Parts: sequence; structure tokens; C-alpha cells
Amino acid sequence: MNDATDAALTDPDWLELTGRAAFASHRLIGWIFWDPTAIANYTQLGPQPFSYYCATRGASLADAGNQAVTAAFYSIHAGFVAMSLDDCRAATTFAEAAAARDAAVTVGLRQHTPEICDELAAMAPALWEAADGLPIAGRVLAGSLRDLPRPDDQVLSAWLAVNCIREWRGDTHWAIQLVDDMSQVAVGILDGAARDYDDDWLPRSRGADDAALAAAFVELESRGFATDGAVNAAGLSHKRQLEDRLDRLSSIGWRQLGADRTQRFLELIEPVGDRLVQRIDQTAGPNWMPAARSRVAR
Repeated sequence: MNDATDAALTDPDWLELTGRAAFASHRLIGWIFWDPTAIANYTQLGPQPFSYYCATRGASLADAGNQAVTAAFYSIHAGFVAMSLDDCRAATTFAEAAAARDAAVTVGLRQHTPEICDELAAMAPALWEAADGLPIAGRVLAGSLRDLPRPDDQVLSAWLAVNCIREWRGDTHWAIQLVDDMSQVAVGILDGAARDYDDDWLPRSRGADDAALAAAFVELESRGFATDGAVNAAGLSHKRQLEDRLDRLSSIGWRQLGADRTQRFLELIEPVGDRLVQRIDQTAGPNWMPAARSRVAR
């Protein structure tokens, strides 16, 4: 960490750096959840492809039960989480499921973004130091990831450290939504509108049906955030305020990494971000992993 550089950065600077680092992290991590090699590794263990996302992302918590993972995921339909975890546990262990995913990480990064791998590997100790320094109270998914054994493969280790920081932000995100008294489907509607998704694609992708959407719009309209079944300017402004609060709270991990290292992380990952998102487009389509996409409501 460069103390002089850190001292020169103001809070608005850190807000901007944190937002960029979160976006870059979503791109570095997100492609693996639709990677054909990772899914093939997983299905060779016996489960069906549909369960791969929930079972591997939630593997560190899954032995605590379906409801624990549902609580951590917040906006994904409880029935889909349960069906996914039950499918996995009927065929294999969650540790093996996560290992099947992780086996594809370094292979994929070296294939699709070879220029970042050596320097990313060298950053693994510093990234873990930042992840380990995050306050863990209330961040259950991040805490479960921090407890896992760390691999000798330093590319994978760095990737897992970034994922831990990313999931810590996710845990914090859901805590903010809870304090805001925002239901799971309403959260999805606001998020989709802020990211310029049409026809409530985003909440529907998380399992919301017509009845759930109708109830969520009643909730949003009662708070002045929607009009005639569509999110309005007040709703978009409220969403932006929540995201700014999230960036402020999440700056702690990147502050611990330090300004110089955070900026170097961005210089490393940002140039290949579009390439990694294109992997999702090619394997799953142009909408998945919304947080990794440069879409802003018009």
C-alpha cells in the first residue's frame, strides 16, 4: 500500500475507484457461471446443467441447507435454489461441485485472457490480505468463502480472493436492501430498470412470475418509485442512492488493497472486461450477469 497515494485520494475518488473495481470484479468472475468447460466438469459428476449456477456459487454454504443459500442469494427464487441444491447433493458433494468449476477457471483465463494471468497470480497474496481484512459480521457468504482452503495455483487463488471481495459486496448489498425494506422481486425490478432491461427480464430470470411482479409493482408504486407498471425517475434516483451507499461501504476492501494496487488491478482487468462478457454472450446470451454489463437506463 502506498500511504502517500492513499492520503491524496478523497472520498469521491474512492467512490469512483470502488465502483470501477466492483464492475471489473463482476467481469473477471462472472463468465465462469456460463462457461461450457466448467459446466461439463460439473455435469460429469452427475448433476444436471440447470443446477450448476446455484450449486457452485453457493457450495460453501450449501451443507447448511437450502434456506441458508436462499437467504444469502436474496433475490433468486427459493424454489429454484432448492431444486438446484437438491439436484447437486443427490449426485455429488458441494466441494466436488466447486472444484469442478474451479478447475475451469485458470484454463479459461489462460485461454481467453492470457496477458493478465501472470500479474493476476502475483497479486494473489495482496488480494487475500484485503479480503481477510474485511469485517465479516453479517457477511455470511463471504465468510464461508474465506474459510475455504486456498489453492497452490496462484491464478485461481487470486480469482477466488476477488470473488470473496465481490461476494462481501453482495452480502452488503442485500443488507442495504433489507434496511430499505425492499422485497426480493421489487429489488429485481428496480435493478432491471436501472440497467435498461426490457419487460422485467431481470426479475423473471430470478424466478418471479406474473403474480409476484404485480405485487412488487404495488409495493414500488406505494413508495412513489413506479407509475402505471413502470419504474419512474424517483425509483431510478432511489436505486442510484442505494448503489452509492453500497460503493461507500464497499470501499473498505479496496482501501485495504491500497490505491496503487487497486489502480493496477483496474489497469489489468478493465481492458479484457468486454472479452470476458463476450464469453457470456456466446455461451448463454446477451442478458446474463447484469452487473457485468455497461447498461444504464435511458
